[in-house]
Amino acid sequence: MKSIKLHTNHYGFSATRIEQLDSSEYTLVTISADDSGSVHAFAKDIEKCIAHVARACRHSPRADNLLLRVTTFDNEVREVHGFKPLSSCASDAYSGCLGRGGATALYDAAENAIEATRSYGDTLTTHGYDVNAIAFVITDGMDNTSRSTSDRLKKEIAATIANESLSGLTTILVGVGVSDPAVSQYLSDLKKSAGFDHYIELGQATEETLAGLADFVSRSIYATSRALGSGGGSISLTF
Repeated sequence: MKSIKLHTNHYGFSATRIEQLDSSEYTLVTISADDSGSVHAFAKDIEKCIAHVARACRHSPRADNLLLRVTTFDNEVREVHGFKPLSSCASDAYSGCLGRGGATALYDAAENAIEATRSYGDTLTTHGYDVNAIAFVITDGMDNTSRSTSDRLKKEIAATIANESLSGLTTILVGVGVSDPAVSQYLSDLKKSAGFDHYIELGQATEETLAGLADFVSRSIYATSRALGSGGGSISLTF
């Protein structure tokens, strides 16, 4: 893995070295999960959700064309692992990745997810690969500690969409365990103001609802990668 610094976000990222890649096209997948104190009650179920996604993607017909990156965030953004092939993503690697607690650096985490995608996408395209991407940001509440802002996040998403290195970018904000109407409105407004393509809300964070989320994420990743393989552009996603 190669560590890469970012120009506008104080958190960097890591990614598989170009010489270790052997497909001609890749879908970059990012999952960024909230690890603040309020998530503690259902952190294990979110870990299971990520593990399920990794397992499902490994069995996908497009598995060889997927590069997965997983991060968590509370006061800070932490990388569980950088962009790497699904064959290198063991399902049990996500056990214990959540549970630290803290505040919610939502803007920092989302900005990092998008900027890292754009940066690595640029590198892949420069080396002749066809690339598209999908990013999921999972949270249960409002930002309260980021150095970044919602306006900076909006600019980063817009710049990445406009970047010709990616043939497509899908961004999905996921609200988990959102029972407070004020939080629901905040996340719904953030989806619009920052420019996320979709906002998915789970009122309850149970094993069943998070299993449904895992299935949605897996299907969305496959649809995104299949669109790249067929030369298609936009995709239709239904939760």
